[in-house]
Amino acid sequence: MRLTKLGKKQLQVGLAPGTLVYVGEKKAERIVISLCAYNSEELIEKELQTVGECLTFKDKPGMNLWVNVDGLDQIEVIEKLGSYFNIHPLTLEDVLNTGQRPKMEDYDSYIYTVLKMILLDEEREEIIMDQVSIILGSNYILSFQEREGDVFDPVRDRLKNPASRLRKNGVDHLAYSLIDAIVDNYFLILEHFGEEIEDLEEKLIVNPTPETMRMIQKHKRDMIILRRSVWPLRELINSLQRAESGLIKESTQIYLRDIYDHTIQVIDSIEAFRDILSSMVDVYLSSLSNRMNDIMKILTIIATIFIPLTFVAGVYGMNFDYMPELRWHWGYPVVMLGMALIGISMFLYFKKKRWV
Repeated sequence: MRLTKLGKKQLQVGLAPGTLVYVGEKKAERIVISLCAYNSEELIEKELQTVGECLTFKDKPGMNLWVNVDGLDQIEVIEKLGSYFNIHPLTLEDVLNTGQRPKMEDYDSYIYTVLKMILLDEEREEIIMDQVSIILGSNYILSFQEREGDVFDPVRDRLKNPASRLRKNGVDHLAYSLIDAIVDNYFLILEHFGEEIEDLEEKLIVNPTPETMRMIQKHKRDMIILRRSVWPLRELINSLQRAESGLIKESTQIYLRDIYDHTIQVIDSIEAFRDILSSMVDVYLSSLSNRMNDIMKILTIIATIFIPLTFVAGVYGMNFDYMPELRWHWGYPVVMLGMALIGISMFLYFKKKRWV
């Protein structure tokens, strides 16, 4: 029986701290463990068949190690990897709980960070959010993702270049690069939303429809999701900058300040988009109100023109015997002409007053 996310949350109630339970949806068909061992002179990349294969590179002198895991539903794999690298059970519990808020925790021997990686499904016009956990050790990095496919390809490409800073610096620079790749991808997502919002503004001015309102509400929800993912990131980066840990070198602190600036820019952009979307809702409602007012004005003018015409028609519909116009040869055309003149004169009066 497939458990829902809520059901798995309920399974954690009453369990001892550090008990490993995967909380989230199964997003990967299979778990993929990839390894990258490197230094300034050598680079080894391979996909591991078993977790134990990484032990060959774990204590290799002069080598930095990056182990990436795609797929979190196989708890035994996460547990074995944690035991090999002496990761605290509480950290592994957070890795498996995909509803974590972005945060940083310093465990002395390693630093644990969790972030939200956001991708865009352009076909369905939806954002895809995955949790990424990064564990920074003395000479290794463990990263955990919910599914295959990420934003780390530029980092992998830079690792292939022997002259890059990644190959010359330690794993703390690699951790910075992974976080920076996630933050930079936020700009691409926001650029897409910026174009969508501009299109919505044009539609809102030219011809607002219920579909326009639906898209505005959808983007408002997307902005709320983005805000929840990015806002705590500022505190995370700030904590990394203030961390009194030998795992993060002074040379990397400069780059962390750059990420902090990028994070502030992303937050400002999200807040600006939220304000624009809120104002667009007001514009849409005002547009509907104005359209309704125009319709009511036209109907009122039509009703006003027909009021005297209805009065004339009512008078001559009483069918009294002694109404001289009833037996007059030109009675009907004269009355009709008079009614037409009344209607035309009222219309011209309304037009002169600019009511129509």
